[in-house]
Amino acid sequence: MEDVAVRSPAVPTRTTDVRADEPTGPRRLRIIAVLGALIALGPLTIDMYLPALPSIGADLGAPDSTVQLTLTGTLLGLGLGQLLIGPLSDVVGRRTPLIAGTALHVLASLACLIAPNIAALGALRVVQGVGAAAAMVVAMAVVRDLWSGRAAATALSRLILVMGIAPILAPTLGGAVLLSTSWRGVFGVLAALGAALLVLAAFALPESLPPQRRRQPHFAPVLRTYGTLLTDREFVLLLIVAALAMTALFSYVSGSSFVLQQQYGLDQQTFGLVFGAGAVALIGASQLNVVLLNRFTTMRIVVSSLAVATAAGLVMIALTTTGTGGLVGFLVPLWVVLGAMGFVMPNAPALALGLHGEAAGTAAALLGACQFGLGALIAPLVGVLGNDGPAMAVIMTAGAAVALVALAAMVRLSNRTVPAA
Repeated sequence: MEDVAVRSPAVPTRTTDVRADEPTGPRRLRIIAVLGALIALGPLTIDMYLPALPSIGADLGAPDSTVQLTLTGTLLGLGLGQLLIGPLSDVVGRRTPLIAGTALHVLASLACLIAPNIAALGALRVVQGVGAAAAMVVAMAVVRDLWSGRAAATALSRLILVMGIAPILAPTLGGAVLLSTSWRGVFGVLAALGAALLVLAAFALPESLPPQRRRQPHFAPVLRTYGTLLTDREFVLLLIVAALAMTALFSYVSGSSFVLQQQYGLDQQTFGLVFGAGAVALIGASQLNVVLLNRFTTMRIVVSSLAVATAAGLVMIALTTTGTGGLVGFLVPLWVVLGAMGFVMPNAPALALGLHGEAAGTAAALLGACQFGLGALIAPLVGVLGNDGPAMAVIMTAGAAVALVALAAMVRLSNRTVPAA
């Protein structure tokens, strides 16, 4: 029964448009490198200003929980932007929305540079998130345009490796910028990086969606497509799994600067290094995932990883609540949780997107919107619960545990509807 439960949910076999001309060799590596650089714009936008969160509050006279709402605004923009840009990319192709969205990100970053108060900064961060959403949803859709099945999961793992450089470098880069300027300088650097990626998008990424595969430019079909996706119970359950898996990452992003700097006394530069270590755990797991895919099914990896994340999260709750082990007692189980999510993050989206290759842009948009929409809710929740280690541990563990329950429901549903492989 276990093998059936693990194999049969790999229902992306329903997709009928598997391509025979999937990029391989140097061309594959080049495309993944470009996509990784573009998709990194989102993590850079989220993470680079993390070391400055306490100083933003002091400069603009805002409490910590209000400052965290600027992060919520970014995540909200990323979610809403993907809902709009994903279907648009299915109609007009991938390049035009990508270039327009990246340009919007550059303009919003420049406006953040001169934001007069916390309300203006929060609103501009929403616009900035919308711009960054273009790169993220288009990159996911391009992967589905060019690869399918296990090849898509492998490509996403490589994509996360390239994208993972951003969360490692972003807080450290932000801390370095803060050595010579204020938090406003961080947004100047983001504008410059966005401009460089705009040039890359314009000249280095070919169109992956030919005209004959594009959808009709009508609003009603878009709504019908969303309706089709949301009535597919297997897709919805995988959507929930993918979104909840991101809870751990967003809890870490939202609360880490306060927990590590205020509770454990790290300075801005040391925080950047410790934050990067967590990203290393996530990235290392995502690359080991490529090896494991040669031996285990995608579903088996996701199930096992969520179980490990839940167990490690429970340990983290116990250690942080009792104060056992200090900083080490917080970081070790935290890194285990992040490492486990490094296996879930490429595999759950690959399973979900494989169900609807005929609407990859819209499916990727819905996937991203759910992930970042949930992140927008999680970011202030860490602050509301206290901005401390136990608060972060509880939210991360709850996300992993509920995702595991959703995955079990998906397994039972698939066993009833899909013959064992």
